[in-house]
Amino acid sequence: MLLNMKNLLSVAKDNHFAVPAFNISDYSMFLAVMKAAEAENAPVIIEIHPHELDCTGDDITESIKAVAHKASVPVVLHLDHGKSVELCKKCIDLGFNSVMIDASAEEYEENIRQTKEVVEYAHARGVVAELGAIAGIEDDVNVDDKYGAFTHPDQVVDFVTRTGIDSLAIAIGTAHGAYKFKPGQNPQLRFDILEEIQEKLPGFPLVLHGASSVPQASLKVLNTYGGKMPEAIGIPETMLREASRKAVCKINVGTDLRVAYVGALRKALYENPEKFDARAFITPAMDAVTALI
Repeated sequence: MLLNMKNLLSVAKDNHFAVPAFNISDYSMFLAVMKAAEAENAPVIIEIHPHELDCTGDDITESIKAVAHKASVPVVLHLDHGKSVELCKKCIDLGFNSVMIDASAEEYEENIRQTKEVVEYAHARGVVAELGAIAGIEDDVNVDDKYGAFTHPDQVVDFVTRTGIDSLAIAIGTAHGAYKFKPGQNPQLRFDILEEIQEKLPGFPLVLHGASSVPQASLKVLNTYGGKMPEAIGIPETMLREASRKAVCKINVGTDLRVAYVGALRKALYENPEKFDARAFITPAMDAVTALI
């Protein structure tokens, strides 16, 4: 069933768990995600990044909605990192029932203006809106500032109040991509900042982006069959579980799926050089994603 994100995150918040939001690259990866979600009888958020939407085309929206309507578990279709008001509106009109507006590159007041415009357009159509973005590895941390490059609790209260957003992505130590930390650096999430935000926005749904854990088993398969990702380190799942017991209701994962899919694809290509039927290679890749999830 296709479910409203706000309703889903409300259940997650009240019961202290986080719903996984998986970034898909194509339709086969979407089917692999759905197979796992239904096997586990668990709700799932399907995310599409603008770059992925450019690759799949807009028509994938109708295919995803058709599968979601027949699914035995709640499904949300979410636009990840919509970089413009126009794109967010387009995806709402296409049938996405949740969108993220990422105007983080703009000045603060312009960010608020664009976010508020998307929120008003979304709410008028029964769609929810997420705000917030984190960069790559957070290098530029001011040691004299407790918050550095992380989310400032006082600012989020102002932003949420003025824009009317439904959920907020926060920066507490996660990072996008496979290379989240420098060699030798231990992963660490700022739970003290999370608790401050939770105190200032009690009951408000919070989101973690860049939360792939980069399982070493998947990484080993990828590198064994020609990949070159020797120092990829993710967020430990123990930390993600702790975050979900607090105020984090949605956790975004993208890299893990790509590593599992491409690793299994490489392995199948290597072990079956005589085959040319695409199913011989795509099916193991989908199975690897399903198993990972």
